[in-house]
Amino acid sequence: MFETLQDRLGSILNGLTGRGALSEADVAAALREVRRALLEADVALEVVRSFTDAVREKAVGAEILKSIKPGQMVVKLVHDELVSMLGSEGVSVDLNAAAPVVIMMVGLQGSGKTTTAGKIANRLKTREKKKVLMASLDTRRPAAQEQLRQLGVQTGIDTLPIIAGQSPTDIAARAVQAAKLGGHDVVILDTAGRTHIDEPLMIEMAEIKRKSNPHEILLVADALTGQDAVNLARNFDDRVGITGLVLTRMDGDGRGGAALSMRAVTGKPIKLIGVGEKMGELEEFHPRRVADRILGMGDIVSLVEKAAENIDAEKAAAMAAKMAKGKFDLNDLADQLRQMQKMGGMGGIMGLMPGMAGMKDKMSAAGLDDKLFGRQIAIINSMTKAERANPDLLKHSRKKRIAAGSGTDAADINKLLKMHRQMADMMKMMGGKKGGMMKQMMGGLASKMGLGGGMGGMPDLSSMDPKQLEALAKQAEAAGIKPGSLPGLGSGGLPGLGGRLPGLGGLPGLPGLPKKK
Repeated sequence: MFETLQDRLGSILNGLTGRGALSEADVAAALREVRRALLEADVALEVVRSFTDAVREKAVGAEILKSIKPGQMVVKLVHDELVSMLGSEGVSVDLNAAAPVVIMMVGLQGSGKTTTAGKIANRLKTREKKKVLMASLDTRRPAAQEQLRQLGVQTGIDTLPIIAGQSPTDIAARAVQAAKLGGHDVVILDTAGRTHIDEPLMIEMAEIKRKSNPHEILLVADALTGQDAVNLARNFDDRVGITGLVLTRMDGDGRGGAALSMRAVTGKPIKLIGVGEKMGELEEFHPRRVADRILGMGDIVSLVEKAAENIDAEKAAAMAAKMAKGKFDLNDLADQLRQMQKMGGMGGIMGLMPGMAGMKDKMSAAGLDDKLFGRQIAIINSMTKAERANPDLLKHSRKKRIAAGSGTDAADINKLLKMHRQMADMMKMMGGKKGGMMKQMMGGLASKMGLGGGMGGMPDLSSMDPKQLEALAKQAEAAGIKPGSLPGLGSGGLPGLGGRLPGLGGLPGLPGLPKKK
């Protein structure tokens, strides 16, 4: 979502950090470029003005021009202002009220309200262990109520039975009553949308609010909306009074202006973001982490969280036992590749590593995109059980059969086998250290932060709350893992991997990655 803005701001600020001294003219020129980059990213003009004015006010003065690293001071000011524009702290959905807690979803038609209602219900059920009831108040859009019912069936969440002919306000009152009688903790009201804001819509929303007395009113907005997002947020806030924002399609290729503008204009926090179509693809919004990513500083906490969610401790322990004996077959390689896919692929991991965001383009140019993982897994899946366990069996005739079965050619198979040999060698060198490759990486980070504990040196994050995870980031900085650099790892190296990227065995000759010695 923020890639264009990240590239623009990155190049502007990199030009400053390399300079020994800055004049006021340099700072003014940089801020002019920052202003242009924000406008190009579809951030509302009033928000851009207040942003650059705030940075200029802090930047102009002897303090920054006389500091040891004036360029880095400007980067810090831009970063701090980005955080304050997005909201200093992440705010989650508030459930501190008498049950059933009513959550009302509002927004325009096509913004993804119904799907988001299902995602929030699923999140509350799986993470918070809440009993949730969903009710569709959309009597205008054909099959809207049926869509929510199907989402309920898919996720195993209760939905309010559909009674034809009832008005939205009557359905809202019935939903709250049914939730009380059914012992539900939360009731989610999915209201009707419109193609544009109109008076009947606002009157209906106000009436539903009066009848159901919601604790949270969440405005669901499409992150691809652009400049119009500001008017949308302002109108809903003035007429209905929203308590938070949920942005959908944050995985799209929009420029991110809506996310930056809506929070600044309404003063209401962005609570959740939709990052995909699946029911589990809804994340909490962490302003500081997003600001770090926009400025290419990486996001260690999110990376560690992803690892905690996706690393299978039992599989890792089994692999540790195999590696202790110096064994690493193609089944193990396939497991490593799948694990990386779950964590967002190489691009996703690179984006979260401090100072590594620029590596994504180099890797894509070298043909090392995430489709490569899919092809490699397809090749391994086309082999017999014996071939996966013993790659030495793969002679020409077998390779021909595997290439036909996986839609690849002999050259792709040879590359995969070469990568497997390099990784097997590396496993032997690592002397069977505990855990899989991804765990090695996380374990390396954990040890640098002085964290012991479960999962082969990686802290058990499943029992931590968001505040403890945020504290990890500060601990990382205190341990010397500062944005933009990982100490003692060499250029492009990852902890615990001897300077190599997991699953890619050192990639000799690729620019920006260490060559195999």
